[in-house]
Amino acid sequence: MAAKLRKGDKVVVLAGKDKGKEGSITSIDPSAGKAVVDGINIAIRATRQSQTEQGGRIPKAMPIALSNLSLIDANGKATRVGFKMEGDKKVRFAKTTGDVIDA
Repeated sequence: MAAKLRKGDKVVVLAGKDKGKEGSITSIDPSAGKAVVDGINIAIRATRQSQTEQGGRIPKAMPIALSNLSLIDANGKATRVGFKMEGDKKVRFAKTTGDVIDA
C-alpha cells in the first residue's frame, strides 16, 4: 500500500492526549503503522550520563499511530489523502481541496 503520510508532512492529531495539536513528521515506521511527530506524545525518559551527553530526565517524542494523524491542507484543515495519476506519475492529493500535495 502506498504511504499516505510521509516524513516532513505537517499533520494534526485526531485522537489521544494531544488531540488538536499540530507538528511535522520526523520519522515513520510503516511496518508498525506509527510515526514520530515533533512536540507530540512526549514522554520523560531517564537516561544514564555518558561521556558525550548529560544524563537525567529527558523529554522524548514517542511514536503515535498513523490512524490518529491527519494531513493539513493549504487551508489549515485536516484532510484525507487520495492518489491519482497525473500524466504517467502517481501523486497524492488532498480530498478536501483537490490540490496535489507533492509535485
